[in-house]
Amino acid sequence: MAVRPVIATVVAAIAFGSMALAQGGRPLSPAGSSATQVGGKYDTSGAEPVYRNGKWIEITYGRPIRRGRNLFGGSGADYGKTVNPDAPVWRAGANESTQLKTEAPLVINGKTIAPGTYTMFIDLKPNNWTLIVSTWPAQKDFNPDDKTAVFGAYGYTPAKDVVRAPMKLDVLPHSHDQLSWEFLDVTDAGGTIALIWEKTMASVAFKVAP
Repeated sequence: MAVRPVIATVVAAIAFGSMALAQGGRPLSPAGSSATQVGGKYDTSGAEPVYRNGKWIEITYGRPIRRGRNLFGGSGADYGKTVNPDAPVWRAGANESTQLKTEAPLVINGKTIAPGTYTMFIDLKPNNWTLIVSTWPAQKDFNPDDKTAVFGAYGYTPAKDVVRAPMKLDVLPHSHDQLSWEFLDVTDAGGTIALIWEKTMASVAFKVAP
């Protein structure tokens, strides 16, 4: 009798995953990325200035569209079920797991993250969001038999958490129809990582470690 939950998980993964297509064959949640570079300098010795030796920080993710939904409604255990109906935590995007790829060591909530590739999730609670940076590898396609990697947030456990950080929540004066990850107020010393969707902005500060 354990077949039904497995089937439900597979159906949910497909419904919110890379196989889901809108009319016209376009993906319901197109792929997105946001990137910045830190630590480089402009070389002005040539005819055109060239930025050299910068280190990339990039977030890759699926970009769901609101489509009229009340995204972060509900209370208690039902909070956030519109965007995350059945995974342990929210993938903070769509399709594959959201990934942070950094060439620079970063400090988030007092913990240093070494250069590398990580998955990112958000633990959703009313007025209390927590950013999770994890070493769980990301599956390209959903495979429930692969217990060594996760698709979205299916199969996630906190065993591979690198850092958990409380997120600052702000209400925006206008609504963003499509989910976006952004880098804000960036300098060589650090900046802010922010998720923006509908009228909510959830953000975490980061520093660039020496």
